[in-house]
Amino acid sequence: MKAEPSRDRKALERAKMLMNRAVTDANVTDYEPLINSIVLPDPDDRHVVAAAIKAKADGIVTFNLKDFPTSVLEPLNLEAIHPDDFINAQMDLTDAAVIQAATKCCRRLANPPKSGKDYLDTLQKQQLPKTVAALRPYEEIICPSSAIPRLR
Repeated sequence: MKAEPSRDRKALERAKMLMNRAVTDANVTDYEPLINSIVLPDPDDRHVVAAAIKAKADGIVTFNLKDFPTSVLEPLNLEAIHPDDFINAQMDLTDAAVIQAATKCCRRLANPPKSGKDYLDTLQKQQLPKTVAALRPYEEIICPSSAIPRLR
């Protein structure tokens, strides 16, 4: 059974509110005038590049690399970066911060709770093999098996 549009809208609004609350400086405004000057394989992605330009970003983190060609981004001093490469670069800068972020994410997955292996398996399914390889040694720190309730 398909959800009602009003329920879908409420879920999207809630997700938006939670994201805005979690990352207060991530909102970009007044990028709309730039949209029409950008040519991409998928015109529906132009707002992403426009917002990146307006925010003076260095890159766009996306799984959708094919729709953000280097030939378009390079003259704008932008780079499209796969999330796996982005996280890996963060590990090179400060692995402790990435491990801490992974720990927070794993703790939020409480219904049902996940083991470190389960969590990393989920990341693997999300096309993040480099991230999984980098985090594997910290599996027990990220999601301690002692935190998972055992059935008696």
